[in-house]
Amino acid sequence: MYPEHNQLDPDNPNCAEDSAYPANPDSEYGWEKLFSERLYLAYNRNHGMECRVARYHNIFGPEGTWEGGKEKAPAALCRKVALAEDGSNIEVWGDGLQTRSFLYVDECVEGTTRLLRSEFEGPVNIGSEEMISINDLAKMVIAISGKDITINNIPGPEGVRGRNSDNRLIAERLNWAPEQPLKTGMEKTFGWISGEIARRHNQKAA
Repeated sequence: MYPEHNQLDPDNPNCAEDSAYPANPDSEYGWEKLFSERLYLAYNRNHGMECRVARYHNIFGPEGTWEGGKEKAPAALCRKVALAEDGSNIEVWGDGLQTRSFLYVDECVEGTTRLLRSEFEGPVNIGSEEMISINDLAKMVIAISGKDITINNIPGPEGVRGRNSDNRLIAERLNWAPEQPLKTGMEKTFGWISGEIARRHNQKAA
């Protein structure tokens, strides 16, 4: 929902909450988010509804979608690496230099709980400021797996070139920041997805 022109530089995206206007999202999905924020906050003002607005940044973790096309990059890469044979390769869409930040689900729950228990309506980012390129995220998963796998960048959807949560406002208003590094969450997620793949394989073999 942030302006497309603020997300063209993969090394310096601008996703501060107040940068959302003048509005220029990169898709209809972004416009829908902006309209929803305005609708909920209007109900707060005009009808006494108590609502909080959070802008989530790429939440991931165990128990999440990991196949079928709706999964986020962390789960997709974990699945690809878990399925890949040692010495083979995995495909990554685009040049892999596009950047993102990802927030582990337990951290998201904590940030959301603090927002809901506060008097702050938002909107506020709930995400991590640990920005990483998609290629480097893939390398992280490969290292976690212990396999010798190479990356094959292929043409495909990339989204914006850079997106990263700006956490200055949530630190100021809610005294919150993620506590664990991305790698910790990726280790837990890879372990769970690998287990799901193994379980499915065993069921077929039974």
